[in-house]
Amino acid sequence: MDKRIERPRVVLAGSVSSTRQTLAALIRHRANLVGVLGLSLEKSANVSGYTRLDDLAEGAGIPYHEFDNINAGETIAIIQKWTPDVLFVVGLSQLVRPDLLAVPRLGCVGFHPTRLPEGRGRAPVAWLALENRSGAATFFMMDEGADSGPILVQEPFDITKQDYASGVIQKIENAIDRALDRWLPRLMAGEWQPVPQDDAQATYYGRRSPGDGLIDWNRPAEDILALVRATSRPHPGAYTYVGGSRLIVWRAALEKTIPYRGVIGRILVTDEEKGCLVQTGEGLLWLDQVEFAPGAGNPPELRVGIKLGYVVEDEIAKLTQTIQTLEQRLSRLESERNGKA
Repeated sequence: MDKRIERPRVVLAGSVSSTRQTLAALIRHRANLVGVLGLSLEKSANVSGYTRLDDLAEGAGIPYHEFDNINAGETIAIIQKWTPDVLFVVGLSQLVRPDLLAVPRLGCVGFHPTRLPEGRGRAPVAWLALENRSGAATFFMMDEGADSGPILVQEPFDITKQDYASGVIQKIENAIDRALDRWLPRLMAGEWQPVPQDDAQATYYGRRSPGDGLIDWNRPAEDILALVRATSRPHPGAYTYVGGSRLIVWRAALEKTIPYRGVIGRILVTDEEKGCLVQTGEGLLWLDQVEFAPGAGNPPELRVGIKLGYVVEDEIAKLTQTIQTLEQRLSRLESERNGKA
């Protein structure tokens, strides 16, 4: 499809740093921006990296409107009044429904940081870091599928085993600038040539939750390090337990020279600079940046000999014993009550 509309009317909507970065690029390239929509503060509680757009929009003299639901009738009505040719929806977790997809003359433009059609779906930053897989700043036409529309521009970037989630985000942001600097001049000149994705090559990422950061010390050290990198800030972090308190691991490092062998999950060495050295299912791992989760009370000292995590069989045995004790006490109370009756 090749439709030419020189200096197309552009509206942008979103709620995070990538939205703001896209807005800055549109302003920098003197795009014909006719409106900006920012997610309201009241609806930002579950948005990681929430960012306001009002100052940037108003500073450039662009009409600005806040919304709770991008698909609400009143929001769609505002967008319709702006009569956009292109609607950018970047960094917004809300799905765009058909009624809104049909508003702009050329289409809605979405963003995803993978090499589409690979890696469609949820939590791409964490998955890219976890799998050490290269990504791409990809702007594409939105349709009713999941990141499945034709591609408008794609700028690749590499990820290494040293990249934490924050580093992946920085690489995404750098790639966004390169992609938009390459594509926006063509868009403003009237070029619109989306390239369909090859659905046969599509792969998908599933949802991740904070509980997926639980460390299994039976895994190899390299796998645990990958989990730490993937779940580190701005994500909730990888975690384990020490004496009933949750310990968050923000950064870690492999150890391949110290000739130690210990019980899996046990701290073997402590060092003021390197942190705690822990035996994993295969190899040793330094936990060099940790903190106890809020509400931990008086957490135990991390010292040599402490074992991290829980032994499931031991915990079941303790729970079983506690239940038996409570059942015995309940039985005695019932007997005493029946005797008094």
